[in-house]
Amino acid sequence: MATSYNDKEDRDTLIQEYFNLGLKYKDISHLLLHENDIVLSVRQIKRILRNLRLSRRNYSEGMSVVEFIQRELRSSGQLHGYRIMWTKCKENGFNVRVYDVRNILQLLDPVGVSLRSARRLRRRSYYASGPNFIWHIDGYDKLKPFGLCIHGCIDGYSRKMIWLKAYHTNNDPKIIGGYFIEAIEEYGGCPRFVRGDFGTENGHVCSFQSILIEHDNSRSFIYGASTTNQRIESWWGYLRREHMQYWIELLRNIQERGEYSGDFLDKNLMLFCFLGPLQKELDTAAKIWDAHYIRPSSNPRVPYGKPELMFKFPSLWGTAGYDIDVSEDKIAICKSESKFRSTIPCDEDVFDICVNIMKTENLMPAKDVNEAETLYLCLRQNVLSLMNT
Repeated sequence: MATSYNDKEDRDTLIQEYFNLGLKYKDISHLLLHENDIVLSVRQIKRILRNLRLSRRNYSEGMSVVEFIQRELRSSGQLHGYRIMWTKCKENGFNVRVYDVRNILQLLDPVGVSLRSARRLRRRSYYASGPNFIWHIDGYDKLKPFGLCIHGCIDGYSRKMIWLKAYHTNNDPKIIGGYFIEAIEEYGGCPRFVRGDFGTENGHVCSFQSILIEHDNSRSFIYGASTTNQRIESWWGYLRREHMQYWIELLRNIQERGEYSGDFLDKNLMLFCFLGPLQKELDTAAKIWDAHYIRPSSNPRVPYGKPELMFKFPSLWGTAGYDIDVSEDKIAICKSESKFRSTIPCDEDVFDICVNIMKTENLMPAKDVNEAETLYLCLRQNVLSLMNT
């Protein structure tokens, strides 16, 4: 239902919010009319933005952008192509042209630029009617040998990430069910369909779908081979290229140096040190992805634009949201059969030992993957020394 904005200050704040989302002037005019009952022409919107001193041509100072990109290249940012790096700059408050970012990357990281020139595979055509028509879910196991398990869900139409979580398991159906229920509460509705593979971890989501909605003799959960779950499988490829390859190589180096055996202690130390920074990396990956611009494809039925905007404002793309309202009673039933992530990332005894060592050694929690490596090696050395005394 449209909301009326009569106050000039509220109207200008709303225009500024739409502008900061990266919407075009004609799209701002469309949303003001259909979402907020405000009639403004493109010329009026431009005049208001000038009065607010907002312009897309007020570019950030060059050296500050270079320094930001240099910092990003010291971690998983070295995996980013120029479009993702440009979006990351925008999300961090830098107003910069995309070709300037491309030129900076070519100067700072010529080897990385040449390594990112591989072609994509051709896949079969895909179609979804609108946001929340179908969600695709799957687990990502590349870091699983180190105890770090990732699970994700992506909207089939907009390609917005619905959730992207790291935990000590991605095989527990109650945990996956918990992710699903949390997403339904966050977005205020249930998708028409969910697509997943034949793994037992999807059992609770399948059951929850049948409880939450009625589909007129249609299946609300679609099982299929993991290799044919296009949307999420394609996104895992992006995640590895742009973020996880750095993590994979760093953790493998730790293992090859003999500093990770895969036993109970090392796995829980890994969870204690790396799970927080990993979730932070995943949050960043999802945020950058949702804000980046998806280019037109050869499939005319697939929309293009920013995932976040396609998900929130489907009317701009000539469609509507397909989410289904569900009752609080049904959600409560599903919640009672779910599990949710604990604030303690690993075994409680190992957690207590690590906390005590950190207090004694005056160590701080890791903020990124490099700090996590340093913390892991320090804690491991201290725990092994305690065990040998």
